[in-house]
Amino acid sequence: MATGILKVEGDKVVGNDGKPIILRGSALGGWMNMENFITGYPGHESEHRASMAKVLGQDKADHFFDKFLEYFFTDQDAEFFASNGLNCLRLPMNYRHFEDDMNPRVLKPNCFKHVDRVVDLCAKHKIYTILDLHALPGGQNPDWHSDNTTNHPAFWDHKDFQDRVIWLWQELAKRYKDNAWVAGYNPINEPCDPVHYRLPAYYDRIEKEIRKIDPDHILWLDGNTFSMEWRYFDHILPNCVYALHDYTMMGFPKGDTFRGTEEQKSKLERQFLRKAEFMNQHKTPIWNGEFGPVYANPRLDADHEEINAARYKCLDEQLRIYDKYKIHWSIWLYKDVGVQGMVHLDPDSKYMKTIAPFLEKKRALQLDAWGRYPSKQVEDLIDPLVEWIDKSAPTSKDQYPTPWATERQLTRIVNQLWVSKCLSDEFAEQFKGMSMEDLEECARSFHFDKCLQRQGLNKALEAHAEVESIDKDWVRPNMAGDGEGQDKLELD
Repeated sequence: MATGILKVEGDKVVGNDGKPIILRGSALGGWMNMENFITGYPGHESEHRASMAKVLGQDKADHFFDKFLEYFFTDQDAEFFASNGLNCLRLPMNYRHFEDDMNPRVLKPNCFKHVDRVVDLCAKHKIYTILDLHALPGGQNPDWHSDNTTNHPAFWDHKDFQDRVIWLWQELAKRYKDNAWVAGYNPINEPCDPVHYRLPAYYDRIEKEIRKIDPDHILWLDGNTFSMEWRYFDHILPNCVYALHDYTMMGFPKGDTFRGTEEQKSKLERQFLRKAEFMNQHKTPIWNGEFGPVYANPRLDADHEEINAARYKCLDEQLRIYDKYKIHWSIWLYKDVGVQGMVHLDPDSKYMKTIAPFLEKKRALQLDAWGRYPSKQVEDLIDPLVEWIDKSAPTSKDQYPTPWATERQLTRIVNQLWVSKCLSDEFAEQFKGMSMEDLEECARSFHFDKCLQRQGLNKALEAHAEVESIDKDWVRPNMAGDGEGQDKLELD
């Protein structure tokens, strides 16, 4: 285990003893940045919280969410996490926990309460944490995970939004600048700058401003277009690690089944190498900040064992590639309602029984983008409309973000924005009439001792968590592409 505040030396991350360390772990998605597929609600966190307050009253809603944050990660979670050989937990956060849009640049009371608690729990178990701003004012990308209810990433159009993010990171830096178990700051998750050049320019600016407060911690900087593109990145910043995200369609319902062919293995490696090309050229460390399949549900999919076996094999092949290049990684994700997490809620828990009918409705209406199930009632309506749009406006399929094409753009706007918003109150109505005790029991469904473990996933992570020791003279294997590295960007 490295000691002192971690720093970048060449293409390695080292402690103050100069010894290289490789960080490998997961992310606490769905916690201080709630996401629909992770905890079950439709739409966006800000809408979900507003609906719960509308139905329950503000006091009960506040009580539920505070207990949810408490039970979502406890000492037992940290102990389990460390027992898998993992040494780093990424902490995605929504800016709304720290400031209000109607009262900007004013910290909310007790806004660091749960962050402090989890950082300290992780440190107790020798787990580093990376603070990740997952949702920014105005939305840095058009998707649900930035709590963007508009489909437009307005962060890039308004200097005041950008100034507020600098202010917030300076406040975070003031609090954690002396904490050696904080491995650094991930200022923007999955940015989507449609013109590309504003992102590296903003990194130049925010790096200088954070360094005024904290000159020592590493900045972990995501690439553009959901951390997959590096246009206009022509230099590197000091003490920074650059981050790619490496999801593959072979890990999702709409992708090809992974059968372990040489062609499929080669494709996985090519896609990783393309995303890592900038880091390779500039000899920087590489961090894969997100990756990982979703998994079939035993209660929904008769062939779940076959499906999941293929996805574990796909994951194992990705991990083998990351071992080859000895990169840092953080799989997505640690805990959820049964889609992707290392641990997940028991279907017979109070929370899951409460929301079960709505989860069925969400699947039928394809309200979640992540791991969405086929739905004939939706596709029979959407597919002809996509065909008509592509015929009438052929450039539709080429709009930014470029991996989406027309069908993804349309289901985002119709299903995941509009219909989800219309059903937000209906989801909250499932908790109507519950007492404080009932709500706490629902929140406690997220406690580790109430959850189930995804054994196949955890075994794969544990097998690849330990990296053979490396020294300062270790040289990364040749990452030159074979001329076929420009596979189309993949994104589910």
